[in-house]
Amino acid sequence: MDDETFVARFEAAAFPMDQWHHREHVKIAYLYLRRYTFGDALKRMRLNIQSLNASHKVPESPARGYNETMTQAWLRLVHASLSQYGPADSADAFYDQHPELSQSKILRLFYSRDLLKSPDLKYEFVEPDLARLPPSP
Repeated sequence: MDDETFVARFEAAAFPMDQWHHREHVKIAYLYLRRYTFGDALKRMRLNIQSLNASHKVPESPARGYNETMTQAWLRLVHASLSQYGPADSADAFYDQHPELSQSKILRLFYSRDLLKSPDLKYEFVEPDLARLPPSP
């Protein structure tokens, strides 16, 4: 699907949960960062992930639901790749050109196991304890 349709489906909370995976999170982060400031992209990510979760009745619990730290950390990683290497022809092309972003467990390089399990991560951004993330602009 083209980028415009992708954004519209996301913002309408119209993605079936079985089609909403890591790749889709990275793609929407890229598309928002192409259109908005980092702060506005973050606000939109937060609001629309929470809306999508609510539309699928995903419970908010320590192990499920929206996670502020994960969202901000991934937005920083996508922003760093976009800033360093520039945009691509589409969100799919950007994702395919950056295989490092396809590794959903990459945050383990930044966050210890114990910190990743902390409920504090869900509700507010927590800086990593193993390595520094790229700064937010």
